[in-house]
Amino acid sequence: MTSDPQPRRSDATRAAILSAARERFASDGYERATIRAIAADAHIDPAMVIRYYGSKEKLFAAAAEFDLRLPDPTTMPQDEIGARVVAHFIQRWENDDTLMALLRAGVTNDGAAERLRTVFASQVAPAVAAIAPDRVATRAGLIASQMLGLALTRYILRLPPVVAMSQDDVVRWVGATVQSYLIDS
Repeated sequence: MTSDPQPRRSDATRAAILSAARERFASDGYERATIRAIAADAHIDPAMVIRYYGSKEKLFAAAAEFDLRLPDPTTMPQDEIGARVVAHFIQRWENDDTLMALLRAGVTNDGAAERLRTVFASQVAPAVAAIAPDRVATRAGLIASQMLGLALTRYILRLPPVVAMSQDDVVRWVGATVQSYLIDS
C-alpha cells in the first residue's frame, strides 16, 4: 500500500512566506515592505522568514521569480502579433501580483531593477528573435518600454485616462505600437 507523501511543514511555511511576500511587495513596494509585516501576513514569527530566506533581498529575489508565459509568436497571424502580445501582458498584470511587486521595487531598488531587466531580456528577446531576427535587443527593449510604461501608468500611478481605457482600447492602441516594433523598421 502506497500513499502520497504529505507535504513537509517547511514547504507549507515557505509557500506561505512567498505568498505573503508577493502580496506585501506588490502593495507596499520593496522599500516599505518589512520582514515583520510579511511574517505577520504569513502568520509566523519574523525569525522564520530569516531562517528560510536569509534577508529581505533574498526573499524578494525568491518572490520575484516570474515567468511571463509569453505565447509563441510564430503561431500567430503576423498582423495580430502586437495586439496579442499586449492582451497577454494585460492579463498577466491583472492576474499576478509578482510582476507588479517587481515593477514597484525596480523603481527604487537596483537589485529589483536588475531582476526586472533579466526577466524581460531572457523572455521577451527570444520571442522577438523568433519573428524579427534583426535588432532583437532594440525591438525587445522598445516592447519592454511599452509594457512597463503601460503597467506603471495604468496599475501603479493610476493615470486616469489610461485607467479609464477599456482593455480592448489598450490592446488596439498599444498593440499597434508593439506591432510596429516587431514588423516594421
